[in-house]
Amino acid sequence: MSGKTILVVEDEEDVLELLRYNLDKNGFAVETATSGEEAMDKARRMHPDLILLDIMLPGLDGLDVCKVLKRHADTERIPIVMVTAKGDEADIVAGLEVGADDYITKPFSPRVLVARVKAVLRRPARSAPPADAEARVVRAHGVEIDPNRHRVTIKGKPVDLTSTEFRLLHFLASRPGWVFTRYQIVDAVHGQDYPVTDRSVDVQIVGLRKKLGTAGKLIETVRGVGYRFKDVD
Repeated sequence: MSGKTILVVEDEEDVLELLRYNLDKNGFAVETATSGEEAMDKARRMHPDLILLDIMLPGLDGLDVCKVLKRHADTERIPIVMVTAKGDEADIVAGLEVGADDYITKPFSPRVLVARVKAVLRRPARSAPPADAEARVVRAHGVEIDPNRHRVTIKGKPVDLTSTEFRLLHFLASRPGWVFTRYQIVDAVHGQDYPVTDRSVDVQIVGLRKKLGTAGKLIETVRGVGYRFKDVD
């Protein structure tokens, strides 16, 4: 891991120095930012190997920063670990929903944090779909999903989805009628060993259905098992 560049985004000086010290001690090159706007500028210019991103920032908060970076092709593959004092499930789910790769809550053990950073860096880039899936445009029930353009339309009208929502919809719609458990969905959309709960999958499904409008009913709940995309009539 030596030589990897970590962008640390934190507005509390003592926490920033603690993170910088421990990452530097473990062989990482460390760059810092103290606001969301500065973080986005440095991420786009530097393309760090990983971003440690605090949620509570002045101006643009960490969730918005993560959302923007994960929606742009030049920064979507940069792993992001959220660092936050908020430890309840709703805040964790919110971070994962906008594309964060992992999270750690304050107060944290420096050794645990470094271990989590190394674990995320060892993962394959989960935003890169397999070559065969990348070229496949899915059309069903008036919904068109184009992975190459990262575009979803319903009867010709575009739908704005996060990268996670897009991957989730494409995964289910590519296999109409197949039922998948929540764990299978997590592995397919995010990769194995993703830090997520059953509840977060349900939350993502609810959000996706809402954005799809009347087409949201195409994502069917199979009680006691999981979810499926409506089979071709």
